[in-house]
Amino acid sequence: MRYHLTFSLNGVTQRVSGIAPTTTLLNWLRREQRLIGTKQGCGEGDCGACTVVVGDLVGDPGDRLSDGLVRYRAVNACILFMAQLEGLVVLTVEHLRGDDGALHPVQQAMVDAHGSQCGFCTPGFVMSLYAAYLSETKPSRARLAELLAGNLCRCTGYGPILTAGEAMYALPVSASDRQRRAQDAAVLAEMTHSETIELSNGSQRAFLPASVDALAEIYAAHPDATIVSGATDVGLWVTKQHRQLPVIIMTNRVQDEAFRSYAVTAGISRQVWIGAGMTHADAIAALDLPTMTELWRRFAGQQVRNTGTVGGNIANGSPIGDLAPAFIALGATVTLRHGADVRTIPLEDFFLGYGKQDLKPGEFVLGVTITRPVHPADFAVHKVSKRFDDDISAVCGAFNIVTQNDTVASARIAFGGMAATPKRAVAVERALVGKPWTRATVDAAREAFAEDFQPISDMRASADYRLTVAANLFVRTFIERTQPATATRLVGANAAIA
Repeated sequence: MRYHLTFSLNGVTQRVSGIAPTTTLLNWLRREQRLIGTKQGCGEGDCGACTVVVGDLVGDPGDRLSDGLVRYRAVNACILFMAQLEGLVVLTVEHLRGDDGALHPVQQAMVDAHGSQCGFCTPGFVMSLYAAYLSETKPSRARLAELLAGNLCRCTGYGPILTAGEAMYALPVSASDRQRRAQDAAVLAEMTHSETIELSNGSQRAFLPASVDALAEIYAAHPDATIVSGATDVGLWVTKQHRQLPVIIMTNRVQDEAFRSYAVTAGISRQVWIGAGMTHADAIAALDLPTMTELWRRFAGQQVRNTGTVGGNIANGSPIGDLAPAFIALGATVTLRHGADVRTIPLEDFFLGYGKQDLKPGEFVLGVTITRPVHPADFAVHKVSKRFDDDISAVCGAFNIVTQNDTVASARIAFGGMAATPKRAVAVERALVGKPWTRATVDAAREAFAEDFQPISDMRASADYRLTVAANLFVRTFIERTQPATATRLVGANAAIA
């Protein structure tokens, strides 16, 4: 058992103990290290002013400046706990300053393109761009916009910043980048270990197991502990609700392949396993299902997708969580573990009521299994929110409708935001199966939505709006499948306005 954190900050190895495990990286940087380039903005992972870059050894061989040993990701320091830093490289905006005082190409491009006015948001934009500079080979302007969706600016608009993102690749590569990446790879390898870490400041304890077996053993012994994966939700419990979490168990160091990876089930090419510890960013690339890719890119900013996990999203049990309705429509099962015992249940049965899941004390989500559709076009997910990017759903509908000879052979339809839990539209499904796949059938089945759902009104939408939108999303699914040339959207695929 180890009792301190070891990580690298801007090239200097840090060993930290005696700190409250849920101290945010942002507060530690600003208060303890006096690195105040990382800004305090929203405190909830929305504005991106606190963006830093972290590196680990799960690299992408396509990285521009190395052999792929180090993967660099933009993350939100405001909701990243210190207990999540074990074995990582952390880079702040101060890191970009060259020994000779010269601006880094990312910074120089921002200056040249007039990408900064008041300057408050600029360090966060620079670090998001820096992560892209290190890990992507000249992405398109649209891709840059996606990577910057988690960074907000109220002064310049995004035009000059996107121009800077395009221009930074044309500037000479910083010699220090190559050197630093080689150094980071060596430091990361040196910090790698399989010990469980326990942190304590006297009033709070955190356990950082390195394997699923250790995680199961610790959670069975401390069933009242709070499981923390990416902290993209639990982080707000601390920063916004000021909740005290006496014991937490972090999953970010669990390295078991089944916990962190995506795999096709042997002999069943359409059935795939997604480990609970897999981040949203990794799952997007692995699943490669177009409609899911669009949903995932609207989850939050890139920083949240880089840290938030599939298992965390499912275990959270939010009625407006976007993954659950999509996975339920794909016939998902969820695998749970308690000690040495493992069980698997249909995902739709996992959600028992508002804020209540079918989890025994000391039991955690190990992963989910979904079945990819034979024809991707049979499956569609639609999200409605006040903003296109980086916003919580008012309604999210998933439609897995299979037709044969112009007749509906099967249907699995699920919604988030329409009930206390993610829920299937079983009455609508019954109204479809065995019927001709026609607009008349769809219009008749619309009436069944009122049987399936009695939504509430809240700050995001009224009950009437939700019910109307749910039925309209059903119609849109039909139109996009049968009349693909018809413009049905203002943004994204099939957009009426580019």
